[in-house]
Amino acid sequence: MTESCAGGSRLTSLVCNSTLPHRLHGSFWAMVFDNFLRRILMKYLSTRGGGKPESFCDILLGGLAPDGGLYLPMSYPRVTANMLNDWRELSYAELAYEILSLYIVDIPHKDLRAICERTYTADVYKYCRDGYNPEDITPLVTLDSGLHLLELSNGPTLAFKDIALQLLGNLFEYELGRRGEVMNILGATSGDTGSAAEYAMLGKKGIKVFMLSPEGKMSPFQRAQMYSLQDPNIFNLAVHGMFDDAQDIVKAVSDDAEFKAKYKIGAVNSINWARVLAQIVYYFKGYFSATKNNDEVVDFAVPTGNFGNICAGHIARMMGLPIDRLILSTNENDVLDEFVRTGVYRPRKNSETHVTSSPSMDISKASNFERFVHDFIDGDPSVVSELWKILKDKGQFDLSGTTWWACTRIKDFGFVSGVSTHADRLATIRSVWKNYRLMIDTHTADALTVARRLRRPGDNVIVLETAQAMKFEETIREATGSYPASHADFIGIEDLPQRVVIIPASSAEVKSFIADNV
Repeated sequence: MTESCAGGSRLTSLVCNSTLPHRLHGSFWAMVFDNFLRRILMKYLSTRGGGKPESFCDILLGGLAPDGGLYLPMSYPRVTANMLNDWRELSYAELAYEILSLYIVDIPHKDLRAICERTYTADVYKYCRDGYNPEDITPLVTLDSGLHLLELSNGPTLAFKDIALQLLGNLFEYELGRRGEVMNILGATSGDTGSAAEYAMLGKKGIKVFMLSPEGKMSPFQRAQMYSLQDPNIFNLAVHGMFDDAQDIVKAVSDDAEFKAKYKIGAVNSINWARVLAQIVYYFKGYFSATKNNDEVVDFAVPTGNFGNICAGHIARMMGLPIDRLILSTNENDVLDEFVRTGVYRPRKNSETHVTSSPSMDISKASNFERFVHDFIDGDPSVVSELWKILKDKGQFDLSGTTWWACTRIKDFGFVSGVSTHADRLATIRSVWKNYRLMIDTHTADALTVARRLRRPGDNVIVLETAQAMKFEETIREATGSYPASHADFIGIEDLPQRVVIIPASSAEVKSFIADNV
């Protein structure tokens, strides 16, 4: 295994090509030259090195790479001080366009701008707290000086997954329309991805959704949001087992190239690069909301299960956003905390995976973690392939004795971590309600618990709020003795008829179901 002390950087000598229009003041020929360079350089490769460089729209529809790896850009664009200054006062849709256009060069600019403007509107993100402007999309709520919540759950399913999946739905519809193709989406959810994906794909031409979830492991509200949808193109499959079983099925089906091609299988889980890309935007928006100038630095505290949310923060930091630390919070399923502390990545077996009151984090195999490891070991795909082979054979791998760990350690990437338990969640929810008259959900409570524990004097910390409290009524009542506020649109949702198929945790069974229903 070849090792390096390069600090995990993917940034090549040409990584700053995206800043060219700013340096040359946007002249016609500068823009032509910039577009030419970016069309050559902004390609995507598998973390495991297989295949050829791909365009954004090709990996958008493909999801997982053919060799089983995840796609990453050949380089991360670097933002300049001028770019940060220019972006500080932009609307969310405008900011999304600026960031996405650095990575997406095969959709015309006017079309990409229109997609962003259609996605990020007050009509879609209308469920914000009283007194906050839905035009903000992701309002910042300040608890104390230097301690904030970035509210990401104001979309149609009251979860942060809407931010990325609403964009993904519009991108899918646009690209499928250009190609005259159809897609059958296969996804897995531990709680919020499923409903967010299904709501994002409702009414989209040429798209069917097959969503796997662990039977009986989500909250009643989460199940109702998904299973009450009666759209004939939405299929909910409850799998015997845990989320990891469902996620393994998605990967197994995606690994079957013949089946994937025949049945036009696409992905909405965060193995799809577009999901992670969309999430980068709110790190920039949160930074601008919590600071007055670009000389300030912030920490982000992120509740973490599948590593997609915090992976976006890692990439924003690699791009040059002034993030000091990324505070990774797990619940009792502490696989990622163990890695940050020890260098050992040891996914748990089903029998070792806890069913908790923050169910969207009840994950022991973090699929996006491969993207970070690729950066950490200096972007060597042969090493990633070897590590994931070791993981398959031995159930874990250990980087603690390697030169990468000795040279850079995890702290050079800004990561610190901690664990939050059910008792911690209750205490944090209770204290936020008592002191600020705000109700927060269980996952946000995990992040805030760890943020408070690891916060240093003078730190400016932004906690990512990931869902609304009403989705976890039982735990909120346990913590506060009160019912969380309910939006009128969701009253009685748990009483609606539900449509779901119970299915064994078998990729063959899922393939058969898809074949019978496309």
